[in-house]
Amino acid sequence: MAIRIYNTMSRTKEEFVPREPGKVAMYVCGPTVYNHIHVGNARTFLSFDVIRRYLAWRGYEVTFVQNITDVDDKIIKRAQEEGRSPAEIAETYTLAFRSAMDALGVLPPTRQPLATQTIPDMIAMVERLIERGHAYVVDGDVYFSVRSFPGYGELSGRDIDELEAGARVEVDERKQDPLDFALWKAAKPGEPHWPSPWGEGRPGWHLECSVMSERELGVPFDIHGGGSDLVFPHHENERAQSEAATGKPFVRYWMHGGMLQIDSEKMSKSLGNFLLLKDVLAQYPAAVVRMLMLQTHYRSPLDFSGARLDEAAAALERITNVVRNLQWAKDGAGSGPGAPADARSALNDAVREARERFVEAMDDDFNTAGALAAVFELGRACNAFLAEHQAKLGTEDRGVLEEAASAVRELLSVLGIELGEAEREAEPSADVIGMARDLAGYAGTDADEALRALLAAREAARSERNWEAADAVRDALGSLGYAIEDTPQGPRVVRRGGS
Repeated sequence: MAIRIYNTMSRTKEEFVPREPGKVAMYVCGPTVYNHIHVGNARTFLSFDVIRRYLAWRGYEVTFVQNITDVDDKIIKRAQEEGRSPAEIAETYTLAFRSAMDALGVLPPTRQPLATQTIPDMIAMVERLIERGHAYVVDGDVYFSVRSFPGYGELSGRDIDELEAGARVEVDERKQDPLDFALWKAAKPGEPHWPSPWGEGRPGWHLECSVMSERELGVPFDIHGGGSDLVFPHHENERAQSEAATGKPFVRYWMHGGMLQIDSEKMSKSLGNFLLLKDVLAQYPAAVVRMLMLQTHYRSPLDFSGARLDEAAAALERITNVVRNLQWAKDGAGSGPGAPADARSALNDAVREARERFVEAMDDDFNTAGALAAVFELGRACNAFLAEHQAKLGTEDRGVLEEAASAVRELLSVLGIELGEAEREAEPSADVIGMARDLAGYAGTDADEALRALLAAREAARSERNWEAADAVRDALGSLGYAIEDTPQGPRVVRRGGS
């Protein structure tokens, strides 16, 4: 099945055919580095991280470029507020952005150009636009002439005459048209600036992405991504100036992610619901944040809340327990007659069907919600198999158990959800040592030994029908967030969340 992508330009899903077979050239607008990124930014970056991961998993060689806008009005304003230089502000928040992406499990880009390192190329594009009659100079500023580009408005679906009639732009009598936008801004006192044919100045924001994407990928490149808030005017202006400068199509597939809301309200500082990614990750693991965000299709609005994070954490724990249970059963298999052949065959079929449904969902415009549903359906099949056959598992069952566990791990990994250490048995904290001393007479200092002593004490109490003592061990471990599971291979401790 071919991958189909919703193209903002055509407003339809189109079969993905890259410009070069087997390779994908992809550009996603990066941050303007004047502050820590918020969860809305993070949603966009995570969505395109998953798209990139999936394309690579499907066998494409992906070149993923993401810029850093390190010169901008917002950076200058922040620098003035803090009494620092714009360069210091940009460096501080560039490092913070990279750290936040790493913490969220977002893969680093193939290349990450900085706007300030690309100034000569920007000047060259402005010169091309002036030569072609698409730009004009006024008092050291250079403006793009919107009406010189006949296709302006096609990406965002807007009529240029209606735009001008309702334009909410600062009146600048020097412009030939109210919709014209700045390609180059004349220097102002205290602002960063560079020499140009039109005098000292700095580039406009829209120009930066056009130049960096063309420089790194050539045109037309395959995928240009960003949040839906960038469709107009940023991407509309990018497309106009790039195609006017080169005479070639700019992008083959435009992709835009939906906006994020907090408890069903628009996120804003005025509402007091403005959440920074770093603060969310201080409370929830990255895998939980990814699980929540990927339960909603990337083009749809996402409702983000503490309650939904808790639900995502519970969902992650359920699927983690599936892998734990499969591993536990595989390690203990061998003494029984084995599950019936048709039961093993049915589980193998469930694994195959889960993979097929996962690919089908992701091929349909990267439907991560459908992909996760396929994984969780496999989890239910695994639990049903274990519930019926775990007591009699034999060596011949190990293969299907391992295949099922590997499928869950692999498919979640494609989405950037790494179970990693989470799938292992719960690692006891130091608190269990004191607990084992009180309830099991343990005198050592090793947390693993203390946990085993607690389990042994519980088993001894159960054999003596001392239910009060057995329940005391269970409840004490429960107070630390652990649960005891009784299996045919013996009791074990897992993190709470159910299986």
